[in-house]
Amino acid sequence: MAEPLTTTSREAWAQWIAPETLLSQVRNTAPYLQARLPAPEPGRLIELGGTPDGFLRILASWENIRRPDLQHGEQLQDYFALCLSCHHATVASFVPTDVDTKIRGIAWRETPDAEMLKPMLRLALDARGWSQEGITTRSVRGVSGLNGEHWSAIAGGLGRMLELGDRASAEEAQAAIEAEIDREQAVFDQVAAERDGELDLLRLSMVLAHNRGDLTQGMGFWKKTPVTLPLMEHLATRGRFAVAVRMYQDTGLSAEGHRHYPLRPAKALRRSPATLLPLCPFLDDWGAVVAKLEENDEVLAALVLGCQKLKGQQGYYRAIAGMYRASSSAFDRAASRMPNATQRLLRAAEMRKLIEVPRVSFESMMRKRARASLAKKPLAADGRG
Repeated sequence: MAEPLTTTSREAWAQWIAPETLLSQVRNTAPYLQARLPAPEPGRLIELGGTPDGFLRILASWENIRRPDLQHGEQLQDYFALCLSCHHATVASFVPTDVDTKIRGIAWRETPDAEMLKPMLRLALDARGWSQEGITTRSVRGVSGLNGEHWSAIAGGLGRMLELGDRASAEEAQAAIEAEIDREQAVFDQVAAERDGELDLLRLSMVLAHNRGDLTQGMGFWKKTPVTLPLMEHLATRGRFAVAVRMYQDTGLSAEGHRHYPLRPAKALRRSPATLLPLCPFLDDWGAVVAKLEENDEVLAALVLGCQKLKGQQGYYRAIAGMYRASSSAFDRAASRMPNATQRLLRAAEMRKLIEVPRVSFESMMRKRARASLAKKPLAADGRG
């Protein structure tokens, strides 16, 4: 890691997270990405993102942002590219980089020059094609939370381009968002029509509810004007995903959350993409994987404490059940290494009761909840809201 820059007033990121800090955060939460980085390339970061591995190319060449010949606007573009890449690389990890507001709004508002913003919008559009392999396990039927993260950045650019009067750029951004809304809704509808597709439908309901929130947050940076307000209402309606969101709420999935703060102390979970957390609450298989870690006692302790902190969630109980069923003897050894207070929590009657629910029984219950929600009266004539 290079020595930190001495921040000067000319640096576009002077009031934000320094590039060096961003890279250190990526290495902290996803150290396995280091081996995937290509050789550094010369040139502008904003120009390196047009391939499936574009975010890795940008991360590998991040020091180019320090070139002394870059003007303030060019630094802004390259900083946006770096933030977008860090976000893609870590948003599904245990400790994501905190750049959401930069890529959704703040960076877009740093200049009134639409021409300066056009390369940023082009990168945000290209980022839809970035590989998700080894980045997330929260994906189902080709739909993931990263799709929502990307359209929230595109939405930030869309609102700013409208404000600056660049209709052509705004229309391209809007078309991209609407196409993704249609794609995700079509996948949900297809799975809803499948026999025995309930578990994937539940996973999709969680992803679509998350993505709807990201779109709303991206539009939250828009100035409310006679030009933007009708489009905000239009996209909020188009991206409502009413049936999916209702299922997300009806079935208890809304209690699962997506930040998973209780698991952050277990640093062993960050060493490999194999331990990235899948979509909750279906964590039995993941529990079997983490049971094999040398530090499985740390993971078990984090899960036990998480059960206490996140009321109503079920995923951590399923993960503990998966750990136990992978090897009861290894589970007992891990439990014996936990602090005494945590051991007592694990032995509590309610905890044991929930852990001992067979996987097939739990999943059968969730399937019934999905079918019951789907059978409710449609929220609108087309059943979508």
